[in-house]
Amino acid sequence: MLEVTDLKKTFGGFNAVDGMSFAVEENTIHAVIGPNGAGKTTMFNLISGHLRPTCGSVRFAGKEVAGKTPDAMARLGLTRAFQVTTIFPRLSVLESVECAISARRRKGVSLCPWQRKPARAEAAELLETVGLSELRESVAATLSHGDQRTLEVALAIATRPRLLLLDEPTAGMSLWEAKRMVELVQNLTRSRGLTVLFCEHDISTVFSISDRVTVMHRGRVIADGTPQEVRADQYVIDVYLGQRSR
Repeated sequence: MLEVTDLKKTFGGFNAVDGMSFAVEENTIHAVIGPNGAGKTTMFNLISGHLRPTCGSVRFAGKEVAGKTPDAMARLGLTRAFQVTTIFPRLSVLESVECAISARRRKGVSLCPWQRKPARAEAAELLETVGLSELRESVAATLSHGDQRTLEVALAIATRPRLLLLDEPTAGMSLWEAKRMVELVQNLTRSRGLTVLFCEHDISTVFSISDRVTVMHRGRVIADGTPQEVRADQYVIDVYLGQRSR
């Protein structure tokens, strides 16, 4: 689904991403981990089109996409949810998802009820899938942090992506909210044939949900494998996991 080869991004004399290569298989959940400053967010920005690489290749579904804009990436089927929650704060939950559906269809949000009916029906079904149907009339800004993060995932899913990028999906959540988010990601992968690439600091979440894990350090890949292989890698233990892996 995604192939990153020799990807590099330089800011002045600093290599934020320094020749990174890895691949994400279709219909899998793939994690990227590493210490703060490892280059994870820059890597996400390069893949999603928010930054242009200094050099290197990003191939999505067999096509070279390095340097394409975020909207072009979304139209190809690669959508990103950010670490800082990005929603429509003044709209209701249902209206927010309707807007995302209308954007996918390249249509404005109509005031005519009969024109809004198809998008509203799809939005209601999606809210049922993510567990927000009971909050459909609530103003997005009034939701809890966990529900806002779930709404952001719903907005991303409304674009019907093939590959979903999640940046710290459980950041700031309670244990219960984090558990619900993990279950949601797993369910979406199974039910919608979705491929997920995510960054996460919660190592227990990473090892419980991932099919494969890539470890970054100083802009480079230092390990890539199954959760079991990465957990047993002595270099990863020394650089990042420490006692948590034991």
